[in-house]
Amino acid sequence: MGRGKIEIKRIENSSNRQVTYSKRRNGIIKKAKEITVLCDAQVSLVVFASSGKMHEYCSPSTPLIDILDKYHKQSGKRLWDAKHENLSNEMDRVKKENDNMQIELRRLRGEDITSLNYKELMALEEALENGLTGVREKQSELMKMMRTNERMMEEETKRLNYELYQKEMVAMGDSVREMDNGYNNQRMRDFNSQMPFAFRVQPIQPNLQERNN
Repeated sequence: MGRGKIEIKRIENSSNRQVTYSKRRNGIIKKAKEITVLCDAQVSLVVFASSGKMHEYCSPSTPLIDILDKYHKQSGKRLWDAKHENLSNEMDRVKKENDNMQIELRRLRGEDITSLNYKELMALEEALENGLTGVREKQSELMKMMRTNERMMEEETKRLNYELYQKEMVAMGDSVREMDNGYNNQRMRDFNSQMPFAFRVQPIQPNLQERNN
């Protein structure tokens, strides 16, 4: 029995739709590969899923850009406008500059210099000397900053130590004064305890003898 025909319309069930997409996408890519091999055809295939994910196939023997150029010439349709062309040119320019910078960097490291002539070697030497001078100036500047920071830290440490010393001296002075006051009070108590009674009461009652007379 042959397979029954299905109605060509959107599959409403999302799971069934995803399964069908996966099977048919693989099938159409397989057909593109087969026609490329069997018929020596140039094939380019791009498929976008509903989720936005892209799948593509291009004949191995022909770059995609060549196929697009042929399509552009055969159909007469513009695949991109002047804005995109300018963007492509800008990307090529940036890529070329990056390649040149990579070459220059390798030469500054002493690599790939065998092909340079005398003038190019002199220019490279001058560039290295200028770079070395800049590095030394920056190094000297950093050393000065480090020395300045060290002096500032030393001065701040001295200031903090001096303040701590002053606080300790103030606290020590209070302790000494308390000890002196306690010692003087004790001496006064000892002196009073050794004095005769008459001498001890005389300052308090200076007219006691006159009353007795």
